Amino acid sequence: MEFRKLILMLNILGLMANGEIGGARDVDRVDRQEIKSCKFPALYNFGDSNSDTGGRSASLDMVAPPNGETFFKAPSGRFCDGRLIIDFMAEELGLPYLSAYLDSIGSNFRHGANFATGGSSIRPGGYSPFHLQLQIGQFLQFKSRTTLLYKQLNHSAKSPPLQSRLPRPQDFSDALYTFDIGQNDLAYGFEHTSEAETRESIPSMLDKLGEAIHQLYKAGARNFWVHNTGPIGCLPYSVIYYLPKPRNLDGKGCVEPQNKVAQEFNEQLRRKVLQLRAQLPAAALTYVDMYSAKYSLISNAKKLGFEDPSQFCCGSYYGYHIGCGEKAIVNGTVYGNPCPNPSEHISWDGIHYSEAANALLAKTVLDGSLADPKVSVGEACHSSMT
Repeated sequence: MEFRKLILMLNILGLMANGEIGGARDVDRVDRQEIKSCKFPALYNFGDSNSDTGGRSASLDMVAPPNGETFFKAPSGRFCDGRLIIDFMAEELGLPYLSAYLDSIGSNFRHGANFATGGSSIRPGGYSPFHLQLQIGQFLQFKSRTTLLYKQLNHSAKSPPLQSRLPRPQDFSDALYTFDIGQNDLAYGFEHTSEAETRESIPSMLDKLGEAIHQLYKAGARNFWVHNTGPIGCLPYSVIYYLPKPRNLDGKGCVEPQNKVAQEFNEQLRRKVLQLRAQLPAAALTYVDMYSAKYSLISNAKKLGFEDPSQFCCGSYYGYHIGCGEKAIVNGTVYGNPCPNPSEHISWDGIHYSEAANALLAKTVLDGSLADPKVSVGEACHSSMT
């Protein structure tokens, strides 16, 4: 297993050097010696299942085995066999893995909190009640209540252990605030309306996202790292259930009309970030092209040693629909057994990426080569680097 990981990393480093993964490297990059590390004391995340570290599992549906088997050796609330990109981001910043805000068992919020929940969308409705505005409201309450409690405990003659699990009030303004959300707005639109109507609704989605960032800014947040949405049409689930195929599949086997809507979302998001920079002059806003990273990974699956990217490891959408972590026997056929080699798959369950894929995606985006401005995640407090 460790040898395979080494080979994967050598392969992707070779492709990165050739410009096949993540685009050109070190072009128009700022001299690294000129940029100081921000040393973020905390990380606050807002999003959906792509970055949920236990919120939905604690509040709605428990994430069952074999989720978590690769790294945590048990379910960890993540829709993955192991770590997510947000986990690799925490590692890169020297911070512990984020506790979910909604998880009351064993949580530690000293270095941040995760408000993302599986199924969440920017706008209300959809697959989860925890839409973005609700997540922002949870954060504002979290900040207010923990600050008050921290100060009360600070005046105690003997500081109890509880205080060490609370965020330091001064860290909120220096923390990094991350967003990875929007995929479910598109997915729900495709499922319940049309591609054209979903495209027309993008401005209202991004207005809501802009309002959320304004609220955080008003509350003292200054450093923002914003992922665009991935190629939703490349998810095995999308390919399986998209009826007008195959004439609308691109050369990589992805649903091209859905990806075009995702690309339109991303272009409008990029312009929204530019607008927010003008409106919030003290903010450092970094726009991250996650779409390109994921599409490049899928396009180069074979070169990187992965199976066909249309295949996935856990659950089944062929013949009998069963979610990851469930089992069923239909006419003598057993459905639900996970594959023995998740590290050879880009997709874990047809919707979410495997740990192996997440590791390579993190390697691709966290260095800033797909960011605007071109700063790494550890330098994201710098707003004027080009």
